[in-house]
Amino acid sequence: MSAAATEAVNLSGRVSMVTGATGGMGRVIATELARLGSTVVIVSRKVTDGEQLRRQIAAEVGADRVEVLAGDLASQADLRRVAEEFTARHQKLHVLVNNAGAHFRKRLVNADGIEMHVAVDHLAGFGLTNALLDQLRAGAPSRVVNVVSDSMNDARPVTTRGKPRPVTLDTGELDDLHRVNGTAGFVPFEAYARAKLLATMSGYLLASRLHESGVTVNAVHPGITATGIVDDIVPPLMKPFLGLIKRSLLTPAQGAAATLHLATAPELAGVTGRYFVRDTEHRTPEISYDRALQHRVWDASHACMVTGAPRNHNSRAVS
Repeated sequence: MSAAATEAVNLSGRVSMVTGATGGMGRVIATELARLGSTVVIVSRKVTDGEQLRRQIAAEVGADRVEVLAGDLASQADLRRVAEEFTARHQKLHVLVNNAGAHFRKRLVNADGIEMHVAVDHLAGFGLTNALLDQLRAGAPSRVVNVVSDSMNDARPVTTRGKPRPVTLDTGELDDLHRVNGTAGFVPFEAYARAKLLATMSGYLLASRLHESGVTVNAVHPGITATGIVDDIVPPLMKPFLGLIKRSLLTPAQGAAATLHLATAPELAGVTGRYFVRDTEHRTPEISYDRALQHRVWDASHACMVTGAPRNHNSRAVS
């Protein structure tokens, strides 16, 4: 956000939540929301990391406005506990930034039998948002911002030449998310892009369901940013040039700016169900707008949240 835009926003008395807050972009997002006056609840896997960030933000903005909730959002049990702890503290939520994300170099599943890209890059945001819907409605006008990736429009790790290749989605797997990103033909970057596509599709449906509630739901690709995910995605042959590559990318602060804009900009009040690449609205793959498929993604995701337990799958849970 520009300095002028920042000065026009006052979040005093409002409550925000940021997941993935201890990562590069998350730190910036949490800090700037606190600087604007919001009470910011950060979700961190480790209490110590969260508390360290809380102290850093307090020193930087001159006020202790950050609260820490610890939990691994890849775990359905932890996700539910984080939501319960938030609702015990706050009746309203005004800004929810689902920033947590990860890329995994090999296929892993969580304790519930869900492939980890699906668990972290889709179900974490889906589950937390749905668990906090009452607080979001009570805080209306409120905003949900899902940080996704334009890899769903082009699932090639290196995109210097050729036509974009949108990520594929096997619609026969959508009734059971335990089957998505299966062992056969598993490609890590495509699995990451597919999970971001699921997050975007469910966000579109939620936006339509909440249209009259005062709660907006939008998705943003912050640009290719020099974060830890880039370290994982860069092909082995290009590893020697990683430092040079990252210097050519957006900084975490530049990447965070697009998310903050969606979360706070007055001119975006009431805008919902959209996808932005940085500050510009774009389209996602055509399959993402299929309302019947959105409902199937939603129902399968909700089933994971309700049961947590794996159904028929061949994966092995990781510790």
